[in-house]
Amino acid sequence: MCCLLVIMRIFFALFLSVHPLLFGFLHVIFCEAVAIYGVIVAIILQTKLDSVPKSKIYDPESMRAGYAIFASGIIVGFANLVCGLCVGIIGSSCALSDAQNSTLFVKILVIEIFGSALGLFGVIVGIIMSAQATWPTK
Repeated sequence: MCCLLVIMRIFFALFLSVHPLLFGFLHVIFCEAVAIYGVIVAIILQTKLDSVPKSKIYDPESMRAGYAIFASGIIVGFANLVCGLCVGIIGSSCALSDAQNSTLFVKILVIEIFGSALGLFGVIVGIIMSAQATWPTK
């Protein structure tokens, strides 16, 4: 969704100026990075999954491991949702403001990098939470 918003604003800004096409796709790369964060955490969480015998399904250790993996996925998902909205809105605003005033590009790009750090922070928290998931021995 944020990629479409940024691309739509870039093409709209092309009518105002010529050079947003050169810098505009940088914002699309920031939006794609959010999806890559989710794929990385999904692969990490999938490697944490293990089968549990029926006698230990309700064991506190297996419940803690299951909830740790679930909470890790939820936190990363919501952090990347907020990061995607932030990067998409700032990227589209940067494309329009850069078409009007080219000195604003670097200033708004710094703000977009800070918005992208929200998703990276969510990935770090998710990896730390998933490290706590230990399944009971069979």
